[in-house]
Amino acid sequence: MLRPKLPAMPQPTGTVTPPAVVEPTTITPGLLVPPPAPVAPIPVRPTVQLTPGTALALVGGGTAVVLVVGTVLVSMLLAVAITATSVAVCAVVLRSLLTSQHRR
Repeated sequence: MLRPKLPAMPQPTGTVTPPAVVEPTTITPGLLVPPPAPVAPIPVRPTVQLTPGTALALVGGGTAVVLVVGTVLVSMLLAVAITATSVAVCAVVLRSLLTSQHRR
């Protein structure tokens, strides 16, 4: 009922001709092409010019990125440390409760 129907592969129709045979040809030397004329050099100029304002903006942006990434990493480390401490305290409390029940 839910089986997919696969299409049948179509068979080639008409007459099939073999590919044409290509005969090798001889290479005849042509005329020599003169070398291209020298092109005037393009003056080399830096594409990005750093002015004092843009340099200050780059330094400020980099500092901001470093501070934000550092804050995120330190907060993640602090969260892991607090979680580990609370799990350790819970383990100590459970251990003391279990050992006090065995003594009674």
